[in-house]
Amino acid sequence: MHGLALFLAQGFGIGRIPVAPGTFGSALGLLWFFLLLRTDNLWLYLLGTFVGVAASVWLCGLAEKILNKKDPGSVVLDEIAAIPVCFLGWILIWWARNHSLPPSSEFFGKNRWYITAGFFIAFRFFDVLKPWPIRKSQDLRGGWGITIDDLLAAAYVAILSLALFGRI
Repeated sequence: MHGLALFLAQGFGIGRIPVAPGTFGSALGLLWFFLLLRTDNLWLYLLGTFVGVAASVWLCGLAEKILNKKDPGSVVLDEIAAIPVCFLGWILIWWARNHSLPPSSEFFGKNRWYITAGFFIAFRFFDVLKPWPIRKSQDLRGGWGITIDDLLAAAYVAILSLALFGRI
């Protein structure tokens, strides 16, 4: 059980990459985002995002205990779970206009991939720099402290996207 929990918390082993594990975990988060988009259902997207966050809180907290280390760098499920939140503003704008999820080409197509890359870079920026209150949120216990800081970084990106691209 502990081995499986650690494997999942470390993003199927991606977190063990010795250089920039959070960035590689975030890249895996883009795959999670893509899979949620493919449900073609806003409620499944939101449910999947919620389940991902809940799993992150639980598994990251467990990994912290297993590794006996506060917020271990190899634990990247928090980044994976947070990435879909970065795009929530864009998703909701599309939903309001079309009553459907946008096609994956809106995010990964040849005319839009650079915006997705910008969201990714902004997420990594906020996650690494940890402006207020992100850094303070790490004081929360266990998996909450590990996960909430990434959710806040993703929320910053979502808010920034609404401000910059409210008409996407």
